[in-house]
Amino acid sequence: MDLPAAHGARARVVVLVSGTGSNMVALADAAARGQVAADVVAVVSDVADAPALARATERGIPAIAVPFDRTDRGAWEARLADAVAAQDADLVVLAGFMRILSGAFLARWPDRVVNVHPSLLPAFRGADAVGDALAAGVDVTGVSVHLVDELVDHGPILAQEPVPVLPGDTRETLLARLHEVEHRLLPRCVDELARDLDHPASTHERSTP
Repeated sequence: MDLPAAHGARARVVVLVSGTGSNMVALADAAARGQVAADVVAVVSDVADAPALARATERGIPAIAVPFDRTDRGAWEARLADAVAAQDADLVVLAGFMRILSGAFLARWPDRVVNVHPSLLPAFRGADAVGDALAAGVDVTGVSVHLVDELVDHGPILAQEPVPVLPGDTRETLLARLHEVEHRLLPRCVDELARDLDHPASTHERSTP
């Protein structure tokens, strides 16, 4: 069943990615099926040849590369923010995006930047949450969707779901089960955020060329 967007307009979502983009695909496909009160209007990557860009193009979604520049991180982030703003984004979703965003970026979309992370935060923050969970020998890990602040994998939690760690699990087998949960939990949270927006993008002042 199609779900109407909040206030009669569909929110505009820009997804930031660094890799394969499986969560981006799950979100975009759920939106295309009418299961999310939003549209993925662009996919932006800090990696010029990220597979996620090709997967976005296959779905007719604009794919934009803003390659990371370690020599001038501030200028790079400003270009990234401008690329997102050019899409009139209501929400920004980090889906396997491997950069920390500064307060200057986040201030442009206050409480509207969302991340999905493969652990039950605050446990196992950082880039190798799956490996860290396996190394720690825990029986349960999980998935968190949260609003983003300036700290790594930190900020108000929107939703969490536990995932058992099974005997004999490898990084690949555990990650596969985590992905199943991520692909369901992230679209649900984006849908809820989109419905809560007071001023969807259709009412924004559009940027002029």
